[in-house]
Amino acid sequence: MKLSAILSADRVVSGIAVTSKKKVLEELSKRLAQGTKGVSAQDIFNGLAAREKLGSTGLGHGVAIPHGRLPGVHNSVGAFLRLQHPVDYDSHDGQAVDLVFGLVVPTSATEEHLKHLAAIAEKFSDEGFCQRVRAVQDSGTLYALLVQ
Repeated sequence: MKLSAILSADRVVSGIAVTSKKKVLEELSKRLAQGTKGVSAQDIFNGLAAREKLGSTGLGHGVAIPHGRLPGVHNSVGAFLRLQHPVDYDSHDGQAVDLVFGLVVPTSATEEHLKHLAAIAEKFSDEGFCQRVRAVQDSGTLYALLVQ
C-alpha cells in the first residue's frame, strides 16, 4: 500500500505547534475533514477521541497513529502532523509524541483499515525513516518523503 493512495499534500503539516493530545486530535481532525466530504471535523474528532478511550494509539518512539472507522466516510483518508514540540500522548512506552499519522476509513472497511494500519506502522517503525521525517522543515518536502 502506498501512502499516496490516502494522503495528499494539503493534509501534511510540518512543525505544527500544539500543547496536548486533545489539540493534536483537533488539528488532525481538521486535516482529515479536508478529504472527507460530508463528514465534519467535529465528527472525526469524536471518532478519534472515542478510539483513544479504548487505548492509546501511541505506538512508541514518538509515533502515534490515531485512527477509526466512521459513518459517512466513503474512502480511506490519511493526514500527517510533525509536531514542533512533542506532547504527552499516553503512549505505552511513556515517550512523548511528535509524529502523528491519522487515518479514517469507511465503517465497512475492516480489512482495508487493518492493511493501512499495518503499512503505516511498518513505515514508522523504521528509525532511519523517522529521523528523516523529523529533520524535514517544510510540509512539501515532508509530503514527498512520506509518499516516496
